[in-house]
Amino acid sequence: MKVFDIAVIGAGSGGLSVAAAAAQFGQRVVLFEKAEMGGDCLNTGCVPSKALLAAAKQAQAFREAAKYGIAAIEPEVDFAKVMDHVHGVIATIAPLDSQTRFEKLGVTVIRGEAKFTGATTLEANGETYTARRIVIATGSRAAVPPIQGLADVAFFTNETIFENRLLPQHLIIIGGGPIGMEMAQAHRRLGSEVTVLEAFDPLAKDDPELAAIVLDALQAEGIRILARNAISAVRATGGGIVAETAAGAIAGTHLLVAAGRTPNIEGLNLEVAGIAATAKGITVDKGLRTTNRKVFAIGDVAGGLQFTHVAGYHAGLVIRSALFGLPVTARGPESIPWATYTDPELAHVGLTEAEALKQHGDAVTVTRWSFHDNDRAIAEGKPKGLVKVVSGKRGRILGASIVGAQAGDLIQPWVLAMENGLSLKAMAGTVAPYPTRGEASRRAAVASFAGLASNRWVRRVIGLIGRLG
Repeated sequence: MKVFDIAVIGAGSGGLSVAAAAAQFGQRVVLFEKAEMGGDCLNTGCVPSKALLAAAKQAQAFREAAKYGIAAIEPEVDFAKVMDHVHGVIATIAPLDSQTRFEKLGVTVIRGEAKFTGATTLEANGETYTARRIVIATGSRAAVPPIQGLADVAFFTNETIFENRLLPQHLIIIGGGPIGMEMAQAHRRLGSEVTVLEAFDPLAKDDPELAAIVLDALQAEGIRILARNAISAVRATGGGIVAETAAGAIAGTHLLVAAGRTPNIEGLNLEVAGIAATAKGITVDKGLRTTNRKVFAIGDVAGGLQFTHVAGYHAGLVIRSALFGLPVTARGPESIPWATYTDPELAHVGLTEAEALKQHGDAVTVTRWSFHDNDRAIAEGKPKGLVKVVSGKRGRILGASIVGAQAGDLIQPWVLAMENGLSLKAMAGTVAPYPTRGEASRRAAVASFAGLASNRWVRRVIGLIGRLG
């Protein structure tokens, strides 16, 4: 039996962060990975999707050049070369997540599937390993909904679509969440006809006022979005795929399933180690410990928000707990930001307006500042955007949403403010360089004090001060 201090199952974002930190603190670390180092984010998720979106954005710039006094043209897209770009980006980042790098850090890397054989023992490739603490970081995979006929047709998921080198003539996408919408816009801008089928509301987790701005932009580019449109069956035809929906039959050449994620827990033998799990993921407490106190679960497999940055955040908590014995508490979903990288982007942290009203009632104040009033956005021809802030008593920030260019970057000051208990007064008092879109956030905070100008008591105080000279 091979003995270690820390065993990590899964070499995705969270697992790699735990392994690297533990090794640098002198711990004996073993890391198990049955597929590709870097996990979903590097190989089939965040990295390739953003690389594809970047290529699509360049194509769209040709079409929109006329407003800048430059002749607009329809770009010639070589889809195979676009995919070369995507895989080139992956290859550039891959060394940071490679087996070679982690072995140089002192991590023992085992390329094989690990499963529990006891409370603190694992088996992989016929060898047995034991560790003082074990971290499960196996992530998630694309969920396949129970649609009649789906198992009998060829379809893409995020795990396979970046291997496709032939531009789809008409891509049907099942799922109107962030992945579905990002891939819809990327393929549309690169030349595909695109139809999105969503059984409920597209971008349903975001503030509907801001989500509507994104959906309008996508539809203006020619993407067909059928919301609240249940899919009863799919079938193959000589020319591709037909989806039977409440709105009628939709015919396309290719199909992408982007209807949520499911945790990777099969094959781990969790019950042998006394680890409870549900269909949503492994059961953890506020410190990310499983029902086996010597085992942690982090990232997607822990059943919470499924974002790479959440896995990285969880990794930091586990290091503090497993190595230093410090008590830790994972933040709830209300304090975790997220972004959808469409154009315009959509970002959010905290409570939406509807959630805030439900929890805090009349104490809620909503303020907005449009990018139409932001000089940088106007100068760059990107005026579609809005900062929306929800606050409570004494200006406490309850949530913020931003739609517009670079919204994913612009949300960060609001995350920092919420994490540190800052109020709108603090945000209003910041100085933003001019001209930047960051000014929109400050102006939204300032707008929350607009009512003071008409407050009679404030006017009386001003008058009194004036009379006193």
